[in-house]
Amino acid sequence: MGQKVNPKAFRLGNLYTWESRWFANGKNYQRILIGDLTLRKELMKKLKPSGLARVEIERSINAINLTLFVARPGMVIGRGGTGLEELKKFISKLLGVSENDKQAPKVALTIEPVKEPNLDAYLVAINISDQLIKRLPYKRVLRGMADRIMASGAKGVKILLSGRIAGAEISRREKIQKGTLPLSTIREKIDFASVPALTKSGYVGVKVWINRL
Repeated sequence: MGQKVNPKAFRLGNLYTWESRWFANGKNYQRILIGDLTLRKELMKKLKPSGLARVEIERSINAINLTLFVARPGMVIGRGGTGLEELKKFISKLLGVSENDKQAPKVALTIEPVKEPNLDAYLVAINISDQLIKRLPYKRVLRGMADRIMASGAKGVKILLSGRIAGAEISRREKIQKGTLPLSTIREKIDFASVPALTKSGYVGVKVWINRL
């Protein structure tokens, strides 16, 4: 079971909660779901230099609460909170919320720092993806990243690359694993992320499993 299911989805309700929390029915469900997907995609693109790990969206009748988990919060907040104000305007524009409309839901923004970026699977996967795009030796990248994750206090880590690695003509898989990584037990807090790296030879898939403390 552990090999076939997304580790985060497998542990929902026990260790993890839903990243989108709201209720809708009928056509509203489709509209809000597409809105959430678009919002996440645009925020991930805009705040990539800040190290945005994930976005939690909570909707009520008259408010939209967003929690951004960021590795470098200072870059998002900006000097004197100017960055936050700009980000609020950007989010309101994406959601189609007018500031002058009194009946429109209010956008509330919370910035949470990621204490240890090396224990966040998404940030690690993005880091590996960027290094592969720069054509750095994949073996050195995998070994260095695995050592860094274990040094940060993880119980175990597995990194899997799949595709035309290092420009090879035939696609293959390369894997590195350190420590313990039991995927079938719900008690273990396994963080997982899958990120594509667009190299000159094509896409190389990067998957990261981290067994946190």
